[in-house]
Amino acid sequence: MMSRKQLQQAFALVSFVSFFGSTIYGGIGAINAANQQLAAGTPKVAPSVESQVQAQVKGYEMVLQREPENQVALEGLVTARLQLQDRKGAIAPLGRLVKLHPERQDYKMLLAQVKQQVGKGDRRG
Repeated sequence: MMSRKQLQQAFALVSFVSFFGSTIYGGIGAINAANQQLAAGTPKVAPSVESQVQAQVKGYEMVLQREPENQVALEGLVTARLQLQDRKGAIAPLGRLVKLHPERQDYKMLLAQVKQQVGKGDRRG
């Protein structure tokens, strides 16, 4: 039978893995949703929603001032900026995600797509 300390350690480990697993799962979903919106050329969000998304951007930026490598905040910032059609603003946090997690192909692909769309926008305008 496990001692009380071993049981607590096992519970802590399961809790830790569950928390970060769900956080990563949510982040992947957010990145995929942003990627689909980018590919579909989704129109700009409504004004009331836009102000909420801008508030989210400020919140993520505040977190990143304290924790510049916070993956969840970086993903949230990218998603929010893409919702606001701020592709140029999404490039820097996406670049940080690629640098922090070079094994993540979804980050690399999204960064390439955003850069490509920013480049197309510069040529048109």
